[in-house]
Amino acid sequence: MDEHTSYFRPSEKEFMINYRVENLVALIEELKNDGVTICDEIESYEYGKFIHILDPEGNKIELWEPFDKEYDKIIAVRTK
Repeated sequence: MDEHTSYFRPSEKEFMINYRVENLVALIEELKNDGVTICDEIESYEYGKFIHILDPEGNKIELWEPFDKEYDKIIAVRTK
């Protein structure tokens, strides 16, 4: 990735942790209630939903709720 990217902002780190989760909408509501910093809005793609949060140390974390059937189709095409 470009060394001048802003993709990981507001974190100062050059990486991001990605977690696969179930029921992203409900999880985000729980995290908001617990005071977790939510960086953006949920974005939906054909292969899943994504959102970014910050941990207590300021590290950006990506939460991903995959749509497994669609994701499997994409991977199957790429690995042929």
